[in-house]
Amino acid sequence: MASSLLPDSTMIINLHSNSTASSSSIAPIGSRIRVDFKPLTVRSLSSDPRSGCGHFRCQAQSDSDPRSVSNSSSVSALQMLKTSAAGRYTKEKSGIMVIGLSFHTAPVEIREKLSIPEADLPQAISELCALNHIEEAAVLSTCNRMEIYVVSLSQHRGVKEVTAWMSKVSGVSVSDIRHHQFLLYEKEATKHLFEVSAGLDSLVLGEGQILSQVKHVVKVGQGVPGFDRKISGLFKHAITVGKRVRTETNISSGSVSVSSAAVELAQMKIPENSYSSVRVLVVGAGKMGKLVIKHLVAKGCKNMVVVNRSEDRVSAIREEFKDVEIVYQPFSELMSCASNSDVVFTCTASETLLFTKDQVQTLSKALTQRLFVDISVPRNVESCVSDLETTRVYNVDDLKEVVEANKKDRLRKAEEAQLIISDEVREFEAWKDSLETVPTIKKLRAYAERIRASEMEKCLAKMGSDVSKKNQKAIHELSKGIVNKLLHGPMQHLRCDETEGRFLNEIIENMHALNRIFGLEMEISILEEKIRSKMERSQV
Repeated sequence: MASSLLPDSTMIINLHSNSTASSSSIAPIGSRIRVDFKPLTVRSLSSDPRSGCGHFRCQAQSDSDPRSVSNSSSVSALQMLKTSAAGRYTKEKSGIMVIGLSFHTAPVEIREKLSIPEADLPQAISELCALNHIEEAAVLSTCNRMEIYVVSLSQHRGVKEVTAWMSKVSGVSVSDIRHHQFLLYEKEATKHLFEVSAGLDSLVLGEGQILSQVKHVVKVGQGVPGFDRKISGLFKHAITVGKRVRTETNISSGSVSVSSAAVELAQMKIPENSYSSVRVLVVGAGKMGKLVIKHLVAKGCKNMVVVNRSEDRVSAIREEFKDVEIVYQPFSELMSCASNSDVVFTCTASETLLFTKDQVQTLSKALTQRLFVDISVPRNVESCVSDLETTRVYNVDDLKEVVEANKKDRLRKAEEAQLIISDEVREFEAWKDSLETVPTIKKLRAYAERIRASEMEKCLAKMGSDVSKKNQKAIHELSKGIVNKLLHGPMQHLRCDETEGRFLNEIIENMHALNRIFGLEMEISILEEKIRSKMERSQV
């Protein structure tokens, strides 16, 4: 096929740092990027039978080609990307999305590998925000879920980068993660987090511990680069939603936490459904261990052994429950204590197994079938321990049996909670949408203030030096009042308010109209500024 010049409107430009390339040179100029290029020509046109799409093979004309253009062009790199197929994603509005795995989609074997220790959460946020298309990030890692919330410049590329990062830090293959992950975007991602915070997506419907874990995400994220305005605002609003749902629906009443469900599950399996007939061992005296002890006491358990690395926490718990006999034992006595127990609750942060099949086989026989209730993630009890006839093992995935017991009442309260969540999603989305117009609002105010200050200065100069301070103040207040009155209408139409019939599309149109009318177009577009910021960050 004969060569022909590819039209400017369909020109495809690949920007890269190859210093040896002769067909293009890229040099930064101030806040813009200058692209000096030679016209592209179509050397061949082929068709891919798999996709049915034609492929243009483009090459730059050689310097000796008479059709080459001698004058170099200075064009914004972002603008060139926007007009190219290669840069379609730059037309996307950066948005919130969640990439996650939960007990709904992934077994505990996968989730435990993906869990991130609390101490590593700030580093995780930093690493995520170092990815090419991720602006903001937060990680919600619990025993039942591993969810990453991000603000991404591109949905497709953002999902791909985050999934690859999850695979890298966990050792789980990308294909396995994709098989078990769920993806939610924008309003659906917001709704999901609100449901999570309210306890509607928990294994035990309405459980209260998840709200504390959402609060902890905000606490850990404070001051960490990347936990910025949108993601921070999302999680703070989720906390508000969680509190409101629990207050207005009373969904948290009764046994609604993982620890209480574990205690109930064990009670359903022991003789006479009574803890007075069995010997109880609790391994771990941290937050989860303390909750297990609390619920055991509530179910009538008066004697128990607690194994922990230090005695301090056990002593504090013993002071809280003075009517209960709580015996402390160090970890060195773990196997001995397990041998003398009928029900064993494990709730530690240990990343290695505490009970293997071989170890459990050596334990003396229990009064009944020995129960291991393992609510740790990663698990503390090897799953194959259940193969032993004398032993049963339950983990966090087995707690569904307890959930079913009070499902009807929980579902009724969940329906009430959904109405609250719908209201809160609309409120948050309106706030988030309003952020799109913030640069224009600031620019318009600054523009009006420059005119006001300049005209006032001219007015005072004409009036001479004998104008009293009182009159100067009056003139100043008059000019400010006029400006505020004039700006009130435009400002109102830059704020998203569905109750007044203004929706995001209309607001964005108003924003562009004001930019054109008052000449407020940014020297650097918001998206270009984000891209430049990402490039600078990656070079540090």
